Amino acid sequence: MQILITGAAGYIGSHVVKQLLEETNYEIIIIDNLCTGFENTIKTLNSLDTSNERIKFYNQDLSIWNEVEEVFKENDIKEIIHFAASLVVPESVELPLKYYLNNTANTSNLVSLAVKYGVKKFIFSSTAATYGEPDKKFIPVNETCPTSPINPYGNSKLFSESVIKDTAFANDDFKFVILRYFNVAGADIEEKIGQSTLNATHLIKVAAEAALRKREKMAIFGDDYDTEDGTCIRDYIHVQDLADAHLKALEYLESNPSDTFNCGYGYGYSVKEVIETMKKVSGVDFQVDIVPRRAGDPSTLISDNTKIKTKMNWVPKYNDLELICKTALEWEKNI
Repeated sequence: MQILITGAAGYIGSHVVKQLLEETNYEIIIIDNLCTGFENTIKTLNSLDTSNERIKFYNQDLSIWNEVEEVFKENDIKEIIHFAASLVVPESVELPLKYYLNNTANTSNLVSLAVKYGVKKFIFSSTAATYGEPDKKFIPVNETCPTSPINPYGNSKLFSESVIKDTAFANDDFKFVILRYFNVAGADIEEKIGQSTLNATHLIKVAAEAALRKREKMAIFGDDYDTEDGTCIRDYIHVQDLADAHLKALEYLESNPSDTFNCGYGYGYSVKEVIETMKKVSGVDFQVDIVPRRAGDPSTLISDNTKIKTKMNWVPKYNDLELICKTALEWEKNI
């Protein structure tokens, strides 16, 4: 069976492809325009395909809709995992149209093609940013928490969720799982793939770069939040556990209805705690400056992961902050 993975040259998508190669027999169709992904990542994934025939790569932009449709015409795609998106919160505040066009418009077209060509399963890469800044009474956040994004990135993803849900309501054969990620971090335990993002904004990657002196210093964006140490608290999930959730989602849709799930560990760490952990793992006391807050950052986001653990039998294997930091650091050494 063929499965389409959009954005598979990127961080999370590449880890999902690696697990699909290791644990399934799918033929994997990849669409990625390499604007934030890497050709070397595709080469690595191809090297892991021992049959040399399970991966087909299209260097294609999702905004060129007629060319995307050609991919569907050339293949028999019945399942999709959709990662390709813009995802930097401060940038979304500065360039909102980029996010609504790339994230919402392109997702809408992909969903339209999915229905037209008989796709049965659609797994969507969403975000905890759809919750905005929840009231303390909703933390940890479960899937029934009100959605109220505070930045265009979160809005663009929430609009996409609505497109997917409404389409499924109108088309009985089209089922979805929406996965709302919390903070994804770490790298492949085998060190074959990891996060190679240029000009990274993800805290743990930035801290790893600082520990290896790739950065002269790093910053904490605000230490006056309503948290114990004044810095933002986030729920960090190892990328391999998140990848496993996507495979579980494909299995789930075999005999279950469409649904939305949080992907996190159910507890959080502050920015200062993460930085101290990276210093401990690396043995390097790198410089950290306190600078003003960034636009669009909520103070606390922690998941309630009861639903995904119960309904999908998802069992995290790598829920250890030191391990997450260590794998991120080891990958950073490789690149």
